[in-house]
Order: sequence, then C-alpha cells, then structure tokens
Amino acid sequence: MKKHTKIIMVILSFVVLSLVSYGVYAFSKGAGVFPEEDIKHFKTFAQAFQIVKSNYVEPEAVSSKKLIYNAIKGMIESLDAHSGFMDPEGAKELEVETKGMFGGIGIEITVKDGILTVVAPIDDTPASRAGIQAGDQIIKIDDKITKGMTTEDAVKLLRGTPNTKVTIHIMREGFKELKPITLVRDIIKIKSVKYKLLDNHYAYVKVTQFQEQTTNDFIKAITELQNNNVIKGLILDLRNNPGGLLDQAVKLADQFLDEGIIVYTKGRDGKEGARFNATKGKIVANYPVICLVNAGSASASEIVAGALQDHKVALIMGTQTFGKASVQTIFPLEDGSSIRLTTARYYTPSGKLIQAKGIVPDIEFKDASPHTIREKDLPRHLPGAEDEKNATSETKKEEVKEIAKPAKIPEEDEMVKKALDLLKSYEIFKNRQK
Repeated sequence: MKKHTKIIMVILSFVVLSLVSYGVYAFSKGAGVFPEEDIKHFKTFAQAFQIVKSNYVEPEAVSSKKLIYNAIKGMIESLDAHSGFMDPEGAKELEVETKGMFGGIGIEITVKDGILTVVAPIDDTPASRAGIQAGDQIIKIDDKITKGMTTEDAVKLLRGTPNTKVTIHIMREGFKELKPITLVRDIIKIKSVKYKLLDNHYAYVKVTQFQEQTTNDFIKAITELQNNNVIKGLILDLRNNPGGLLDQAVKLADQFLDEGIIVYTKGRDGKEGARFNATKGKIVANYPVICLVNAGSASASEIVAGALQDHKVALIMGTQTFGKASVQTIFPLEDGSSIRLTTARYYTPSGKLIQAKGIVPDIEFKDASPHTIREKDLPRHLPGAEDEKNATSETKKEEVKEIAKPAKIPEEDEMVKKALDLLKSYEIFKNRQK
C-alpha cells in the first residue's frame, strides 16, 4: 500500500511539474521568456501544491481546481484593493452588472480593515428602503461570518432569485449590538439617468452609475429638457455614483466639451498610455453647470467631475470625492474565469493625479455622516504619486455649511437647493450686466 502511495505521489509530482513547465513554455512562446528565478519559484509552488493535495486531512477540500483558483485569487488580491480574480460565475455576474439589471439587495460594498463595509446603498432598492447606510459593517450574511470574506464572495451570497430573503447583521456607530435586517431580494434595475425640471428653467440630471446605455440616456434626457423648455442652468448630480465603464464616463464628459483632453492614463513604465479627447458636437448648451459630488463619487464619476472642473465648464460642489484614479483591465482566461488587474493610473486634463486623494470641490459642504469611506482608507490601496507635480494648483474651496444626506426628492435636497440658488443668482447678475 505504501509503495502504491509513493508511486501516486511521484506521478502527481511529475504531472504538476509538467503543467508548470508547459505553462512556462507556453508563456515563452507568447510573451517572452521566464527568468530562471521565476522558474525556481514555480517549482516551489508545485511542491507546495503536491504536499497539500496529498496530505491535507480533508480530501474533498483540496480539489485541483479549488487549490489553483485560491492560489490565483491570493496572488491577485494581494496586489491592491481593486485587482481580483473571478471564477466563471463571477465573470458572468460582472457582465450582467454592466448591463444594469441583476437580482439582489442594491448595495456597493468593499472590505475595510478586514470587515465587509457598505460604500453606499443604491437608490430605490431594498437596501436603501431598509435604511442601510454608508459605513455600515456587515458582520454576518445569514449564518455566515463575513470576516476574511472577499467582496466577490459576499456578492454571491447577497445576490439571488427575486422575492427570496437574505438577512444581514450590521454594526454601526452607536449600536451596542449587531442589528439583523432581513431584506427581500428584488430585480435591481439600475436606472442610471434620472432627470427633472426645477422651477421651470433649471435642469436636474442625476447619474447613478456608468453602464452601457448611460450616455445615450443622458443625451435623451438633455435633448428632451432643452427642446421643451428654456434652460437657464443644469445641476449634474454624481453623488454616490461608484463609477462603472470608462468609455461611458468619457462619452458623457464629451457632451459638455467640443475640444481638449478628457482624461489620460499612465501605465507601469510611467509613460502616457491612452488619451481620450473631446469631439465636436456637444449636447449641453452654453448655460451654467453645477456638478454635485461626495465621498461616494468614485472612479468614472471622478473622471467626469475632473474634466468639467479643469475645463472650467462647471462648478464642482459637495465633499471631496472617493479618490479612485486607477484603471482595471479584464483579462479573460480559457476556462471562463477572468482576472481584473490594475494596469494604469488616470490623470485629469490638467495633469492632476487624484488617486487616494479625490477631486477637491470648488464649493465645499461638510459631510454630516461620520461613516465616510475613501480610497485611502482601503487596505492595499494603490498610492498616489505625491512626488509628481500637478499641472495646476489646488482649487480654492468655499466652505458653506454642514448638510444632511441627499434627499429622495431633489426639491427637498439641501445641496440641490443651494445649487439652484447659485444658478438663479448667476442669472440675476447676468441680466444686470446687459
């Protein structure tokens, strides 16, 4: 029996080392040659794989697929807060999400200090209706403790068939004990663009996320408002917009501009990579624009706010934004899984790097919520390049007052009301100068 075991281990070792050798060979054919140092480490990995596979006390826990997936996951997630590995199911979920419809409870989550934490609830979803707040710590999902859980694993537990229930146990500042909240999953149709006419002449457009149809929906909204009304100003609301598709952020910013840079990137070599420029044919007319942001405005929404601020086509109002200025590229793998890898940093048109810092508003409101989470708070966040010289100095900011959280109705929202007052004031001064 022992002899047979030794033979099996030798065969397994040979198979694993052969697979590693084949991987080295395949890589060398496609992208260059592995250095000797890397080959040595691959052998170490093969040895560890063999030991775990052959000796772990629970055989069902050490399937080859599971071990390899976990190894890849550990490798990728050790890099930074936004790189990750998705199994085939997770890769499909990502594709579904960009289309704007899925079954779930409607929250954006991250891991902060090892604890699953809410970044922001999505408007008009079971989570927002139940009073879930930014900064809430999710300690349990049903009977599963979330400590050490990745966001991908948590998403799998939170999403599911509509009309089914899921109970999350949250801790919040001021709570003395965990509070269980049972939510009924719903079809989360994220309507990425909502719009309204305020006081007969002022357009209000809220963009909740950047999805495949966001720019088209924005163009339809602006076109309808401009064709049916005399527009004297626009409030673009990007608060609690966690980002989304880069190309949609670029296309939406382009609707405010006829020329100039919208955003550009720099990769690992520090050289400029992609550069996105405005094109002629903007849809937004020449009226004043105020763009609302807060700590929940991240990534793609920061690209838009940064472009509008640097080109001086809008005043930015609110609180300092999240500060995610990194670009993730999806690399599909042969078995349907994929790697989401941080491949570049992006810069605003004037050359500012806002990574781990955020957009500084022109007119700043203090955030009433103590539960603010920003990029710089995340473990393994990609650092900003503090030694790089920004092309412009910091924007001067005017502190207004502490405000409440965004209201569900624009007319009752304090920041919207303040923005509307500023637009009206501008109209008054402009008329007096004639």
